[in-house]
Amino acid sequence: MNNASTALKVAAGIFLTIALITIVVILFISAQEATKTAQNNFSDIQTELAQASFTVYDDTSISGSQVVNAIRKYNGKDQFGIKVLTGKNQSGVWYGSSLNTADVTDGAYGSVTGKSTTDVSKSWDETDSNYVNPSGKFKAQVVKDSSNVVRGLIFIQSTAR
Repeated sequence: MNNASTALKVAAGIFLTIALITIVVILFISAQEATKTAQNNFSDIQTELAQASFTVYDDTSISGSQVVNAIRKYNGKDQFGIKVLTGKNQSGVWYGSSLNTADVTDGAYGSVTGKSTTDVSKSWDETDSNYVNPSGKFKAQVVKDSSNVVRGLIFIQSTAR
């Protein structure tokens, strides 16, 4: 009888150990899924925050001084270009990188085509055709590549005050 009760105690101990291990494994698996979900949500938030700085330029009308500030701010950014079309220079000039903006439906739209050699100082030199009038009005556009990454900005002068 003593052996039977000892065997039952050992069996109960083994059963409880297996139950405890099963619970730990289930908790670990659910924690892994929660971690993956949290990482995906964090990645989405991070992408939105990175793109949020460009929403001010998305199909808006801004002043020439804001255009010059954008040129100064983003000029050194890698694989990023800013095109400015002024009243004196209707074809425009690129600052930073030159981008493919020929056809929006093209898969290469927004891709970097080269490095621009235009000096930023030309945007505030009144004698240059690339001069950006601080009181002028510009239509702003955001250029995104096929991966929906912001690659550049285009500013088109509409009127001068």
